[in-house]
Amino acid sequence: MLIVRATRKLLNRTGPPDLGADEQSDTRLGQWYATALFWRPQVALFVNEETLLPILLPLAPAATLLNRVPDHIASALAEYGASQALIDDETQRMRESRLAKTANRSVTGTLTDFARLAEHYRDGDPDLPALATRLAHVPCGPLYKSHTFPDREFTALIKSLG
Repeated sequence: MLIVRATRKLLNRTGPPDLGADEQSDTRLGQWYATALFWRPQVALFVNEETLLPILLPLAPAATLLNRVPDHIASALAEYGASQALIDDETQRMRESRLAKTANRSVTGTLTDFARLAEHYRDGDPDLPALATRLAHVPCGPLYKSHTFPDREFTALIKSLG
């Protein structure tokens, strides 16, 4: 099950949290954090809790956001060299998803930093995958003890998962 921990801005668009007290993520990549960027058109910014890898996708229609994010995560897995078996396994695990409030202030801070950088980097109608790739190569303080950059951390994680 995919757990998306959303900011209040995103919860106002998608609806209230629906994570049960005993439910936990069983995806190999772990939880994702997300927020809304009020651009025209509006965009959702997702960040992986473990690797801080960012993913950007259109927010509209907000009601289907959680159904669409697994395809974007699978694309990121493919882009960073994951095996097809890992992509298929992760996609299968993400078939069910739940929405929750943010719980990790460090990841929420990184989400905020990426939102500001994305605003600075975007040019008119941005190419969302290219912008996410650019953000993925920004050094992040929480990763200084390992690979420093989200793209390198994500690559190391998927190599360790097989």
